[in-house]
Amino acid sequence: MSGRMNILYEKKPCYDIVFSTSFEDLLEELKQLLITDRKIGIVTDSHVKSLYGDEVMGLLEGNCRKNVLFSFDAGEENKTLDTVKSIYTFLIKEKFDRKDLLIALGGGVVGDITGYVAATYLRGIDFVQIPTTLLAQADSSIGGKTGVDFDGYKNMVGAFYMPKLVFMNVGTLKTLEDRQFYSGFAEVMKHGLIKDSSFYEWLIENMYEICDRELETLLEMIQRSCMIKKLVVEKDPTEKGDRALLNFGHTIGHAIEKYKNFMLTHGECVALGCVAAAYISWKHEWLSMEEYYEIRDMFVPFYLPITIDDIDCEEILRLTKSDKKVEGESIKFILLKKVGKAVIDRNVTDEEILNALSEIHYMEENE
Repeated sequence: MSGRMNILYEKKPCYDIVFSTSFEDLLEELKQLLITDRKIGIVTDSHVKSLYGDEVMGLLEGNCRKNVLFSFDAGEENKTLDTVKSIYTFLIKEKFDRKDLLIALGGGVVGDITGYVAATYLRGIDFVQIPTTLLAQADSSIGGKTGVDFDGYKNMVGAFYMPKLVFMNVGTLKTLEDRQFYSGFAEVMKHGLIKDSSFYEWLIENMYEICDRELETLLEMIQRSCMIKKLVVEKDPTEKGDRALLNFGHTIGHAIEKYKNFMLTHGECVALGCVAAAYISWKHEWLSMEEYYEIRDMFVPFYLPITIDDIDCEEILRLTKSDKKVEGESIKFILLKKVGKAVIDRNVTDEEILNALSEIHYMEENE
């Protein structure tokens, strides 16, 4: 079982996204990149290394000039320039040159760091994404955004840099711990809300199969989710316009993520941000009350939070104004005109944001 999707950049083929339920076809896909005479450096984290490091290293053995592996401690707290520096040092010692290739084997942290290293080492070398988490497969591995956090601010240092291939083995989702699996679902849900109401309805209808991680259902879900992101990215690869729609739920979500010192997962914070943004959309009279509550409650079966305790709403408001999506004094907020149609709104007021934060802060007490 497999599938293929091509990403276009400036209306030309840029890279393929290959969907599979195993690593069986990975070597053949990599051979298309002429790996025989290239050194390959696999970058992964300590958790994924123990699961898939040996398998992928074994596939490469004897099929490239040399293959080496670098791993760093798993966790968002290691998505920093210090980790980037350690990878640079490793590549220099291994004498990697511009003809060589990096592979990002892991979740979003691994993919973002490896992509940034690839974009900047020797002014750019090729890299491949092999995302192993739902969050990375549905979102972060697609579209060429790379980067690291800086002083606690999310993705403040980075570059747009396209991979040569994205290989998605949805079978890796079987080994994800529950919290990380459901964290990734927040981005899947987001894609339906901003661009495709029929996909949103499909997610509701297939809720139990998704939670049971049925491979055929996961394969269809990932392919449909990636198709939405593909269409957005191809239209606006460097986020000068509509690509910003992909940030639905992220303005408040990133602020909560920083406020909580990354103790919540990215997807958990995005879910809270989506609820807050849907609330503002309802108050703008774009969504009905019923639509707002359905959106809010759809996160619950996937074990994602819709309320949060112990937050300072004023401080989170301040943090939203430090986000990279702020242009001048204006926050580029993404709202829903209706389910399946998102818009950019630069006129969301501080009061509206505070009201939305109060909604997710005190909702349980109000009900």
